[in-house]
Amino acid sequence: MEIKNEERHHAGIFYIDDNGNRLGEMRYLTRDNVMNIYHTEVSEKLKGQHMGEKLVEAGVNFARENHLKILPTCVFARSVFNRVKAYGDVLAEI
Repeated sequence: MEIKNEERHHAGIFYIDDNGNRLGEMRYLTRDNVMNIYHTEVSEKLKGQHMGEKLVEAGVNFARENHLKILPTCVFARSVFNRVKAYGDVLAEI
């Protein structure tokens, strides 16, 4: 299993690829150096493996590499940001 990223214009998706099958995804939009994570979903097959958190972590790493701030409007992503204080450096101030 591998986490991959696809971007088109100002939209992107991080997804979990398992031999060509997508087992989870995290969708985002970028504008004015802010990455809005608006949807996260993971297959029941991966339940208990913390793959949703790994998708958010991939987004955080991407934001850091690209000097972006993250606005987690997705309820799941917001809950990860609330738990993982180390992600505060990329959290967008509203």
